[in-house]
Amino acid sequence: MTNLLPLTILATGAAFATLAAVAGNNLITGDGGRASTPADMSRLNMVRAIYDSEGGMGEAYYAYDGRVWARWETDFPEGDDNFSHRLKQLTRINVAPKAASRLLTAPDLGDFPMLFMSDPGYMVLTEEERAAFENYLERGGFVWVDDFWGDAEWQQFANVMRTVLPNREWRVLSTDHPIFHTVFDLKEMPQIPALPFASPGGPTAESPGAHKYPAGSLDTPEMRAWLDDDGRIMVLATHNTDIGDGWEREAYGDWYFETFSTRSYMVGVNVVVYAMTH
Repeated sequence: MTNLLPLTILATGAAFATLAAVAGNNLITGDGGRASTPADMSRLNMVRAIYDSEGGMGEAYYAYDGRVWARWETDFPEGDDNFSHRLKQLTRINVAPKAASRLLTAPDLGDFPMLFMSDPGYMVLTEEERAAFENYLERGGFVWVDDFWGDAEWQQFANVMRTVLPNREWRVLSTDHPIFHTVFDLKEMPQIPALPFASPGGPTAESPGAHKYPAGSLDTPEMRAWLDDDGRIMVLATHNTDIGDGWEREAYGDWYFETFSTRSYMVGVNVVVYAMTH
């Protein structure tokens, strides 16, 4: 992986959102119109799932890096675009160069075999969204959920999933599961800290104060999954790790790239290839 050169992270050109703009609407900020990007049916489209979150500033949305972010768009679109580029570079998959985004109720959601979801520690769904989410999964869709830490954020998402897949329970995927070895041979689930928490020689677990209370344990990264009756992964969760920040921040510097981004891309490639072949 050391032969990969960091990408230049391009500005989207979207105007910075203000607190007033997001008040009363937790879905706003930097989608950049990608929810209306048509599917390129000749390629694999990486698609970010748009969802609403409960609460206000610091919960449903937060200020960071000169703008306000809704939870659903954490690391979007730079991280997803970077991953699309690397996935095409590292595999024979023909990947659309720019990621799209979609509401769970989008009429064309079924055109996309895979959705990526981030930071769901405050996630809420309407009944219409719940039904659409369940339908997508039951028809063969695959959802990967990343970047949520600790017990309270996990519990929030697990509670949502109990309404979506009420007759199924999640399980931990051990490192002997094929998803750890599909392309790259991963001996463990890597813990990728978001950029503000990363330092040479420092801990990789993020601070409890940065996450929903009570945070509980943030030390152990895991892959957890909801499976169908045939053992197919319907929903994959990478918990206590931030794979998406490894993609988004690959141009931060050689140390971060070599330490975290390379492993983030290994996980991402394995997950997508596994999802596309099982």
